Amino acid sequence: MSHARDVAEVVTRALVDRPDAVRVTEGEHRGAAVIEVFVDTADMGRVIGRQGRTATAIRTLVGVTAERHGERVNVEFRDQHGQR
Repeated sequence: MSHARDVAEVVTRALVDRPDAVRVTEGEHRGAAVIEVFVDTADMGRVIGRQGRTATAIRTLVGVTAERHGERVNVEFRDQHGQR
């Protein structure tokens, strides 16, 4: 597990109403880490935020953490069914 994945998980769990439903996976695509954050469908609005501001803030925090460790990372948010 990377530090960036840990940051994504901790911040997302702090924001949602059902933290037990949060699941974070990490993979790789084209030389960059891809972190997928799965949340309950009812919590998607909380994670995305108004005009995507919360999602952008999470991506920034995760990106800075990854950069400090010499990595590149993309964060994708999905509901419990895998939908974006």
